[in-house]
Amino acid sequence: MEIQILQLVKGAREARGLTVVIDVFRAFSSACYVVGNGADEIISVGEVETAFSLKDKHPEYILMGERNEKMVKGFDYGNSPFQLENVDFKGKTVVQTTSAGTMGLVNAIHADEILTGSFVNVDAIVHYISSQSPEQVSLVCMGYAAQYPVQEDTFCAEYIQMRLLGKSPDYAEMTEIIRHTSGKRFFIAGHQDFAPSSDFYLCLDLNCFDFVLQARMLQDGMVSLKPVLNEN
Repeated sequence: MEIQILQLVKGAREARGLTVVIDVFRAFSSACYVVGNGADEIISVGEVETAFSLKDKHPEYILMGERNEKMVKGFDYGNSPFQLENVDFKGKTVVQTTSAGTMGLVNAIHADEILTGSFVNVDAIVHYISSQSPEQVSLVCMGYAAQYPVQEDTFCAEYIQMRLLGKSPDYAEMTEIIRHTSGKRFFIAGHQDFAPSSDFYLCLDLNCFDFVLQARMLQDGMVSLKPVLNEN
């Protein structure tokens, strides 16, 4: 098994084989909480306008996402697990657009198969990859606003890589480093209305979900995310 770690949109476009698009803070952590609370499907889109167009055609759809970390005006929810963790999404379709994670999904056009990546379901991801035994695995770290790499996404990729190679990551050390680097923004007083400190802990709640989110390319730059439960 060949494993490569890639960065940002460029990395998504270079990804081959079984690809995991990683966005820990917060897109694909939020997606897991939504699906964990019963959503049938998440439709990931790159542009805000596409999300509103889908809402016009399907008024029952729920809009979720952010730009510059803040909820898009006119959306139902932002990109905060704290805002989502106790919401009942049973039977709902949620449309999600973010500055980083969803951009990775729509650009991973050469991948054979795509999963989302976060720490909240990371061991399920490892188990799934192992069960598929792909020749090539691409771990794409989407970074902050898809502009520069961040510690949590790179650590998530390294965690997956280490586990696939039979090694034991030091998650406690990773978490401590994240807290004092890219995670610092969740502890700024002026950010609590859109990036609450609870999101730091919810996004790093290791393996609180036992499913992977598998992506399927739709038309016009849209991607469907649905859960796949691991056997055993």
